[in-house]
Amino acid sequence: MRNDDLPRRLFLARTGQFLGLTIASPYWARGQQPPGADPFTLGVASGDPLPDGVVLWTRLAPDPLHGGGMPRESVEVEWQVAGDEQMSRVVQRGRATATPDLGHSVHVEVGGLEPGRWYWYQFRAGPHRSIVGRTRTAPDPKLALDRLSFAFASCQHYEQGLYTAYQHMAEEDIELVVHLGDYIYEGGVARDRPRQHNSAEIISLDDYRNRHALYKSDPHLRRAHALFPWIVTWDDHELDNNYAAAISENDAPREQFLERRANAYQSYYEHMPLRRTSMPSGSSLRLYRRLAFGDLAEFSVLDTRQYRTDQPCGDGTKPQCAEAFSPEAALLGGEQEHWFLDGLQRSNKRWNIIAQQIMMAKVDRGRDEPAFSMDQWSGYEVARARILNFLHERRISNPVVLAGDIHSNWVTDLKLDFADPGSPTAGSEFVGTSISSGGDGADADPRAEGLYAKNPHLRFFNNQRGYVRCVVTPKQWQSDYRVVDYVTKPGSGIKTTASFVVEPGRPGPQRA
Repeated sequence: MRNDDLPRRLFLARTGQFLGLTIASPYWARGQQPPGADPFTLGVASGDPLPDGVVLWTRLAPDPLHGGGMPRESVEVEWQVAGDEQMSRVVQRGRATATPDLGHSVHVEVGGLEPGRWYWYQFRAGPHRSIVGRTRTAPDPKLALDRLSFAFASCQHYEQGLYTAYQHMAEEDIELVVHLGDYIYEGGVARDRPRQHNSAEIISLDDYRNRHALYKSDPHLRRAHALFPWIVTWDDHELDNNYAAAISENDAPREQFLERRANAYQSYYEHMPLRRTSMPSGSSLRLYRRLAFGDLAEFSVLDTRQYRTDQPCGDGTKPQCAEAFSPEAALLGGEQEHWFLDGLQRSNKRWNIIAQQIMMAKVDRGRDEPAFSMDQWSGYEVARARILNFLHERRISNPVVLAGDIHSNWVTDLKLDFADPGSPTAGSEFVGTSISSGGDGADADPRAEGLYAKNPHLRFFNNQRGYVRCVVTPKQWQSDYRVVDYVTKPGSGIKTTASFVVEPGRPGPQRA
């Protein structure tokens, strides 16, 4: 989306504010803060690891649910990175400026670190210190890496359930968390739920800031951020349900919706460990990027919301109309798709991981007649076929698609022709369920039998909450579907309900 899609006044306001022209103030030194006000209420986070560094994040917010509680002035924040949890062997240190125009968020791009090792970090503002976070750099890209372990998650509706899954994720032997979207939900307050949102549907920048702060008030989410570096991308609820580029769910006027989009995108940046390459500009924010881990794996992180054409056939789950087969229908947009395919072609990694939001496989979810989700890749048939054919014809090394969005677990073969079970398999797909969205769920789902019968490329379906743990080696990819029994009350344990493996050179998951 071009910047001129916003009113000029909004564009100038949102680009000028990021130039960092304000001077940091000795705020706490003047004693102006409320007594004992901790500015690090939202915790710490890290993300987008490189072999020599990582992004460190925090946001100063002594009153997080009411705008943050900071003055309209910049504040100096000190940071340091150490080789031990006690912070006794400091290897890097510096200062950053938390500006009011970015919600007093801090994004430090640390460099000069050693590849493939754990580090610990901490922030200080005046007399206040943050908790100590832990992070890990990516391995040397030339290293013959023998193992990568990570978890991926999505869809954490605050009202619909507790973050018990994150409580268990914090105990996993993993190096990384990948979040595939719906980090927050934009709706208002609903009754009879385990907990409630803090406002009506969010529209303004302050609304989005307060909603992000509410979600980060959860201690299990904060702990998962503090323990592992994260790779993040968004889906729709970070802004508006099922939006497409500048088209809102309820057909709001374009200019009005782009102003709301600017608010949502800015607040997303303010609350995520993203690099300055993702700094928002007006109503645009570049989120697609690549991250490599030794010679073993490369993540292509995609954005299927900002550049897509409108969902065909009136959206929803229904029989496909002619629009779903239009060559003009796009999910990635031309520039991102070219970047994506060019990167796959150039990749020399054993596993090529496509981290995106929505199910790529074509899955018939109808009862009396075929029905497909128009919000997923099935609403964009030509674009999907182009990508799957590219994977197959160019012999891209071991492509694995990750997805979330639909609050349930799925494992699929990615077929060149989903109507033909004998068609070549171009890749493997793992769709992860929600952290909390949809409530408790159930292991036994009456839809399952019909889904398997209509979709022979479907390997697994489950309707519980949780996340997916992945262990990747040169000889095998394994995905473990980790689920909790309930999220509407605390205390659920966790179990692995199914495991699938993919062998190099043999696309298509198999039961472990």
